[in-house]
Amino acid sequence: MPGCIKIQNTSTSTVDRVSNVLENVNEPIPLVIVQGFLGSTGAWLWGDFEHYLNRSLPGIRRRTIFVSVGPVSSLHDRACELYYALMGGTVDYGVEHSEIHKHSRHGRKILQGQYPEWSPRFPLHFMAHSLGGPTIIKLQSLIKQGHFGPGAHPRMVLSVTAISAPFRGTQAVYLLGERRDAAPAVRPLSFGSILGKAVHILSFIAPLLPPAFDMHGDCRSLTYRDVSVVSLLKQLWRSDWAEGRDATPFDVTFQAADERESSEEGDPDPETFYQSHVAWMTRKRRHFESYHTPSIYHVASPLMYISSRFIGIFNYSTLRPFPSFFPQESTRCDPSVADSAFDMGEEYWANDGIVPIFSQWHPHSCRRTRCLHLASPSTDKSTNEGDVPEPGIWYVNYEEDANHMSIVPRWTGTDRQQQFWLKLGRWLSAVEETRRQIC
Repeated sequence: MPGCIKIQNTSTSTVDRVSNVLENVNEPIPLVIVQGFLGSTGAWLWGDFEHYLNRSLPGIRRRTIFVSVGPVSSLHDRACELYYALMGGTVDYGVEHSEIHKHSRHGRKILQGQYPEWSPRFPLHFMAHSLGGPTIIKLQSLIKQGHFGPGAHPRMVLSVTAISAPFRGTQAVYLLGERRDAAPAVRPLSFGSILGKAVHILSFIAPLLPPAFDMHGDCRSLTYRDVSVVSLLKQLWRSDWAEGRDATPFDVTFQAADERESSEEGDPDPETFYQSHVAWMTRKRRHFESYHTPSIYHVASPLMYISSRFIGIFNYSTLRPFPSFFPQESTRCDPSVADSAFDMGEEYWANDGIVPIFSQWHPHSCRRTRCLHLASPSTDKSTNEGDVPEPGIWYVNYEEDANHMSIVPRWTGTDRQQQFWLKLGRWLSAVEETRRQIC
């Protein structure tokens, strides 16, 4: 079990840091924060959350670690970058993956990892917003597969806290430009197409830009030091990266989520603690429909308001291939029938402006995984109060009348945000106490 394993083959610097940890056995386990799509802001946007995260701790504050990964990269690439950002070393995307997706096997070399003592004995908590959630699940899956060698073990991930995470895909990617019938192809002149071109331009001039604009395209050789202007123009015409299967847009399609689940990716590890926070900003449109529309209160966030309306009336029957959760037999008989006729449940249309709530719950359907859906925060029942958390179960918390950015990363100091971080601090402490009792 965690905390009961000897340390072997550690470098001098790592041994020194491990010794420092052992000198104070009461030091809280650090929290790694993984940001979502286009997320590279770091602590300055997240604000004074640590004050509330640490309020329940009597002594040493919990260390938080912001990790920089590719803001538009695939889940596989982001997971690899996350691992080496913590451990140090040269990022290794794997032989098979790099050959399939036609990029270099190795990325940047990280001289000093942010937590090189990371091991089953010294695990880490992980917290993620949006795309960061499935990134952590991919990381744990790659560890299970032995991608990082025999020294890595799934129990290095002690806990996972996901907020508004698109575990099972999102309709928003089709609004941005992904083709419903031919993903990963992108519609010309769509926002997604324009964004892909912007990514290539930023990657081309990357050596001249500050870290906030780092696209992590090292393995693709996209800078002006590596390719000519002619090569850049070809990619602007049709991007091998943005319109390929090895990038964020495809990974948040329902097709990609089904492919991950069919390979059993996302099965809970029996020694890891999981919780998700599910936000939604919509209401059922009519009593006899499952369709949803956003509350007028959220018009103050116009982009979220517009995308929320799109997600709330999305017609799943237009997707090819059909998602696994869609009643395909009925669709084949009459593809023109509206989705509401299939009574799929309003969780497929209720959303936070970016992700439908069924996708925020956890990887896999509730029939396929172990989960416990908790009452709304208004009932004063949450994962931080009452029962002791158990590993291997997804605890699902609901954040009513909240959009994709209400909790994190944009700090506004609201009572909702303060309460979230207070409860998270208690949850992490409860997990650590349970871990100590197990050991």
